[in-house]
Amino acid sequence: MNYTKIRYGTLLVLALLTVATQAEPTRTSDHDYDAPAPGSYKLPIVKPAADGEVLDSKGRALRLQDLTRGRVTVMSFIYTRCAAAKACPMATGVLMQLHQLSAEDAALTRNMRLISMSFDPDNDTPARMAAYSALAEGRKYASEWRFVTTASQDKLKPILDAYGQAVDRKRNPNDPTGPLNHTLRVFLIDGSGNIRNVYSSGTLDVRLVLADVRTLMLEEQSQSPN
Repeated sequence: MNYTKIRYGTLLVLALLTVATQAEPTRTSDHDYDAPAPGSYKLPIVKPAADGEVLDSKGRALRLQDLTRGRVTVMSFIYTRCAAAKACPMATGVLMQLHQLSAEDAALTRNMRLISMSFDPDNDTPARMAAYSALAEGRKYASEWRFVTTASQDKLKPILDAYGQAVDRKRNPNDPTGPLNHTLRVFLIDGSGNIRNVYSSGTLDVRLVLADVRTLMLEEQSQSPN
């Protein structure tokens, strides 16, 4: 493990990730219900997932739509300085659990993609996102997990507007939970690039996300020609 890289993550994120690697997801006090069986329900199409110009963790220019097509994608908007328990660390912890589970499930490895998309390009440069991506290291045979940012606020704004991701600066830039106000939004996108669910802090349960991912995988399998 590269501890030079890890220092860029918050301690709260690391605590969540330690928990994520310890066990299969189970019922919790926050999500005290039985998760639905994959394929026992349908997920409606919310709207097409928007495109935009992004940079990967190596500084290469990409179209966001190229990362939200071809696989079932779970995309989280984050910023690396966030330390609010029910915000970015929570979202990153859920993606980490999905990544861990995919290392033990070949179907998830092949058919699921994870994206952590920064909304703080002034601070979250490609180099910083590369450091943050140390969270995904050590699992060679797991689902693809991409860490992306944008070249500027001008490139970022149309993406945030299209996804309805609210972000603004706090009055106190030294707030211990981070300098930005934002809503937690994690998007489930099918292989055709349609948003099929949007999770908030109240609904971001890894068991539900996993059931939804597998439901879309079954849907796409049923639509594939024999």
